[in-house]
Parts: sequence; C-alpha cells; structure tokens
Amino acid sequence: MKERLQELQEEAIQQIQGTQDLKELNDIRVSFLGKKGPITEVLKGMGKLPAEERPIIGEVANKVREAITNAIEKKLATLEQAEVEKKLASQKIDVTLPGRPVRKGNHHPLTAIVEEIEDLFIGMGYTIAEGPEVESDYYNFEALNLPKGHPARDMQDSFYISEETLLRTQTSPIQVRTLEMHEGKGPVRIICPGKVYRRDNDDATHSHQFTQIEGLVVDENIRMSDLKGTLTVFAQKMFGEDRKIRLRPSFFPFTEPSVEMDISCKICHGEGCNVCKGTGWIEILGAGMVHPNVLEMAGFDSKKYTGFAFGMGPERIAMLKYGIEDIRNFYINDRRFIDQFKRA
Repeated sequence: MKERLQELQEEAIQQIQGTQDLKELNDIRVSFLGKKGPITEVLKGMGKLPAEERPIIGEVANKVREAITNAIEKKLATLEQAEVEKKLASQKIDVTLPGRPVRKGNHHPLTAIVEEIEDLFIGMGYTIAEGPEVESDYYNFEALNLPKGHPARDMQDSFYISEETLLRTQTSPIQVRTLEMHEGKGPVRIICPGKVYRRDNDDATHSHQFTQIEGLVVDENIRMSDLKGTLTVFAQKMFGEDRKIRLRPSFFPFTEPSVEMDISCKICHGEGCNVCKGTGWIEILGAGMVHPNVLEMAGFDSKKYTGFAFGMGPERIAMLKYGIEDIRNFYINDRRFIDQFKRA
C-alpha cells in the first residue's frame, strides 16, 4: 500500500508538470485528491492492515496529499502569471502617444472678485463674518432703523416666507448680529460677503439674486475721514493707483450722514464718455456713519462709540473691472464666458 501511494504521487506530479491549462489542472486535482480518487480508494483498505501499520500508512498518505497539493499550487501560480502576461501582451498600451488634456478648473469671476476684496480688507485688519440667508424681519429691517411702516421699506420689495421671516435683502443683518455678540464693547471691524434677494426684474443690470459685501467698523473716535481713507485705498487697490473718488450726499436709514461713492472713469480719465455718461465718474457703492439708533439697539453707547459702514455689489465691481455689460452672464453658466477668466 505504501508503494501504491508513492506511485500515485509520482504519477500526479508528472501530470501536473505536463499540463499547460488551468481547467486541466483542476481536473487533475479532482481526479487524485477527490472523494472518488485513487488515494481515497487506497485509504479505504487501511482497515485490513494490522493495527501497528495503520499510523505509518496514514503518515505516508498525508505526505502524498501534501506533495500533490503543493505541486498543484505551484503550477497554478505559474499558469496564472502566464495568463496575465498573455493579456498584457495582447492589450499593450503605447505610452508614447500624447495623453488626453486635463481641463483645469478656475474661479468664477464673482468668486475671484469676492476673494480679492476679502484679501484686501483682511490685510487692513478686518475679519469675515457670516449669517443666515433666511432672516427675521427684526434683523433685516427693525434693528437697522427701519421700523414697520417706515417708507424706506418700499425701496426693497422682499421675498417673505412668513410675516416675520424673509430672504435677506442685504448682508446688513450680519452686522447687527455681530454687534450684539460684542455686547456693547468695541472694537468691531468686519466685512460681510454673501447672497441677497430682492423682488426685481432681471435685466442687463438687475437680478433677483445677487451678491453683496458690506463692511462695518465701530470703535471710539471713528470719523468720516476714516471712512474716506478706507474707501480710497479700496478703490485704488481694485481699479488702479491713479483712481480718484468722490463722496456725494445720499440717504440710508441705517447711516447718518450717508454718502454715495463714485470713482473716476478709467476710460476717459474724468473727461466724460459714454461709459460714465459724460460725467467722468461712475457710482460704485453706498456708505456712511452708523446711525446712533442702530448702535443703541445693538447695545452700544452711541455717545462713546461711533462707526462707519459701506456696502458694495461684487457683480458691479466685476462689470466695471472687466468691462462686462450684462449681469446675467454671471449666472447662465456659459463656459465660453467663464473660460475668459482663467488664471495664468
């Protein structure tokens, strides 16, 4: 019986080494190691052997099984590697061919303008403040010196969700919330970028949804000259060192006094052209000294603290800076338009 097991081992290994097919290799495994294989048949006759020979034959049988199994695994690895190499040879890639170009993304012009303005004011010591786009009537109007029934509310037709909730019409509510967080103690120096919503007919210069950046400074001894200096730096950094500004009297319920800021026209340099409508100046933003009522409602002593605020539309800044004539270009997702602003 011992000799028969050794013969089966030699026969199996010979067949394993001679095969070049994975299916045939599996058939050999089943034929020799399966339940109906010759090794199993030999082991069934162990019951006829003397008791002292059974352990010896059992040990030989295990060694034979192990030898055949090892031979199969070794051959299997060789055949699988050969299959891989065959596939690689038949599916060869020519790495010398030029690759497909990868399109690089770039910032939307509005995003680029907002980040440029943020970087400018961060460099001047401001921090960025954020707030909810769905706002309460109190923060959007009342806390900004616009009580219910105030005629100035007609200036901003709003998207109301309920009687006391609306989509914010300006980022000014962020200023009020920030002032409240300071609990009447200065200094406060923030800018508030974000989306705002107003019931407006979309055309070349208007949109029902647009972006806004407002700034606020509150501290002791803040004066109109501080506001003018800040806006002069902003205009020159954004539009060129040769730009001049002028401040015209205006009205905003939350500032007193209030001003509109114009910058000198870059096309005609103040001589007058169709871009500036012959005036030599282009309106760019509104600003003013924070109204004492706004400070008092936020918990600040208006006799001790003063401040200034300003608000601008990044769309208008971008239109002036890049010569864009239609605000709707920012929102229609036309790649031909966006691709013009790829960064170097």
